[in-house]
Amino acid sequence: MKININSGIIKIIISTILFIIALFFKEYNIVYFGLLTLSYVLVGYDIFIEAFKNLLKGHLFDESTLMIIATISAFIIGEYPEAVMVILLFQFGEYLSDMAVNNSKESIVKLMDLRSDYVNLKKGDKIEKVDIKKARVGDIFVVKPFEKVPLDGVVIEGVTSVDSSSLTGESVPLEINVSSLVLSGYLNGNGLISVRALSDESTSTASKIIDLIENSSEKKTNTEKFITKFSRIYTPIIVILAILLVLVPLMFGGSLEIYNALVFLVTACPCALVISVPLGFFCGVGRASKEGILIKGSDGIDGLAKIEALVLDKTGTITEGKFVVRKVASEGVSSSELVCLAAYSEYYSNHSIARSIVGAYSEKIDEKKIKNYKEISGYGVKASVFGKDIIVGSDKLMAMNDIDIPNVDSFGTTVFVSLNGKYLGYISIYDKIKDSALDLVFLLKKIGIEKTFMLSGDNADICRNVCEKVKIDEYYSKLLPADKVKKMKEIKKDYFTAFVGDGINDAPVIKEADIGISMGGIGSDAAIEAADVIIMHDNLSKIPLAIKIARVTQKIVKFNIIFALGFKFLMLVLAYFGLASIWMAVFADVGVTLLAVLNALRIMRKKI
Repeated sequence: MKININSGIIKIIISTILFIIALFFKEYNIVYFGLLTLSYVLVGYDIFIEAFKNLLKGHLFDESTLMIIATISAFIIGEYPEAVMVILLFQFGEYLSDMAVNNSKESIVKLMDLRSDYVNLKKGDKIEKVDIKKARVGDIFVVKPFEKVPLDGVVIEGVTSVDSSSLTGESVPLEINVSSLVLSGYLNGNGLISVRALSDESTSTASKIIDLIENSSEKKTNTEKFITKFSRIYTPIIVILAILLVLVPLMFGGSLEIYNALVFLVTACPCALVISVPLGFFCGVGRASKEGILIKGSDGIDGLAKIEALVLDKTGTITEGKFVVRKVASEGVSSSELVCLAAYSEYYSNHSIARSIVGAYSEKIDEKKIKNYKEISGYGVKASVFGKDIIVGSDKLMAMNDIDIPNVDSFGTTVFVSLNGKYLGYISIYDKIKDSALDLVFLLKKIGIEKTFMLSGDNADICRNVCEKVKIDEYYSKLLPADKVKKMKEIKKDYFTAFVGDGINDAPVIKEADIGISMGGIGSDAAIEAADVIIMHDNLSKIPLAIKIARVTQKIVKFNIIFALGFKFLMLVLAYFGLASIWMAVFADVGVTLLAVLNALRIMRKKI
């Protein structure tokens, strides 16, 4: 653990020295009292300031209040060394806890230190190294061998390989050439590449990810909210009980027992819970990021741990989303003419199926020949091409336009084409299943996720074939985006459900699910906006790993809560019966806090 020498530890050291010196002057009351008071004030004045600030905010009782009441009372009854030692040990425990927390946060930020401070801008024939904040979208920059890619962009010159593990958790190098997309945070190999920037410093993928990690504590779990409320109620109750511990014996003719009440107050300090619970969730988020899993907040940890059923999109999630034209069947025109008309019609669409059809057409497309383009979401497109009315899309779109089509027995996605209201043929498109999808259901069942569903816009034959290969339990086919949302609502009635999609077309369903997971969405604003969890690589095996990390995190957090409360309760009972000293109480408070913090930090290193 890295030790930070700051003003806090210096004050503790000086105060400790004054305390030790005071013990040698015990027979000289004024010097003895003066040195102990100076030691107390030096190390404790910031606690008074903190308590005063909290008082102005309306927080009357907190751990600072407990320490002040306990130590001032100790001074009043003449227990000067105990008062100083309590405040010293309390501050030292706070310092050690803060150091552990800060080191944890620094290690996570360092782990996600994806950003570069500079960019090699290309200006004419010269390369100028400038502050990354001066770079703009559209600038051309150079990435030299073994440098970090500073901004998201598209390669316009050069060939290399990059290490994407800091973003995706995957160690296999990516081969990069002209037209490849590179993301900020990639580590370049031994090639030299020129890149056109698609982002600036503030909008780069690296910045988005780091901001989400650093702000993950803003989205709190029910456990964290409970601990916050609990400490606000718990502390005043403890103060009242301590007062009763003094008053009740007096009411029944007993002696004044302030010391036991002071032990009671010090023992009750809720530091272990207040510090270790948020730290545990933060470490869970950090551990996940190390594995290429971006969880947007600690409530995402909570949601992952509760998943009972997984619902998946097909295209781009279970399958690669890289469509290839597999078959062309035409009537009345040649196959090349059919592909030409379909490619022109689909030219303005961003759908992956449309891009595959455009890619299958080898000629250059003249945009001037395309008029009246209209995309019908979930169905297909209409356009005027070469002065002819073309419709390209699903069988539903053909039926909507009263176009008769034959029954097609073809594995893959079938896209029908019509010309001036008459059927012209179809194009069959194939999408390969991801290798990681083949083991997904096995891995899910291994960790207790028994139910899996697939939602798709494709026909039943395609869906059945995919589910048989991947061993998914149930599928629903021919669903439009609105149908997927409706089906998700039905599934949610029976299970706590996660939906896995590509984060763009499936954003409404991702938001509707109990927890939304986006695949390979590191470069997508829509994915980051819609999903609770982003798998930063197209590897479905990361989903069971994310669930396991969440469960381990929750297990450690719950243990810390039970351990802290159980130990506190034991010490409170001992304090009530006068069996504990104020020294024991302070050591117990500091010790429990440190043990809880160290246990939370195990999340970062534990084998999962």
